[in-house]
Amino acid sequence: MKKILLVGILGTTFLVSCSTAKQAQNTRAEVLKLKGNWEITSVDYEKEYKIKPFDEGADAKCFVGSQWTLIPNNNTGSYSLSGGGDCPTVTRAIKFDVNSEKQFSFKVIDAGVKAKNVTAGYVLDFQNQTPTTFTLVQNVPFEGKILKVYYNFTKK
Repeated sequence: MKKILLVGILGTTFLVSCSTAKQAQNTRAEVLKLKGNWEITSVDYEKEYKIKPFDEGADAKCFVGSQWTLIPNNNTGSYSLSGGGDCPTVTRAIKFDVNSEKQFSFKVIDAGVKAKNVTAGYVLDFQNQTPTTFTLVQNVPFEGKILKVYYNFTKK
C-alpha cells in the first residue's frame, strides 16, 4: 500500500513539473517571437483622462510612432520617442520579460546602471500576439478604479 501511494505522489509531482515545464516552454516561444523592431501604432484609453506612461512626463499620444527594439536572447531592448510638438525626443534602454501569466514586465536601465540594481519597473498584460502584432495593456489606478491603456504594436 505504501508503495502505491509513493508512486502516486511521484507521478503527480512528475505531471505537475512537466506541465510547468511545458508552460515555461510556451512562454519562452512567445518571447522569442518578439525579436525585432516594433512600432506602437496606437494607444487606446478613455480619452477624458490625461495619461503619462512610464514616467516620461509625456502624454500617451507621444508613444504613438515610438520605436521599440526587443532582443529576447538576453531580454534587453530599447524604446525611442521621436519628439515633436509637446513630445520629448528620448531613447531608453530596457530589460524585459514575459512570465507564465502572460505579463510583460520591463524596467528602464539608465546609462552606467546595472539592470540588477534597478528595482522599479512596469508590468503590463501581454495580449493578442500574432507574428506581426501584439498589445500591451497597462492597468492604471485612478480615483479608486482601474483605467486600461492599450498599446498596440506592429512589427517593422
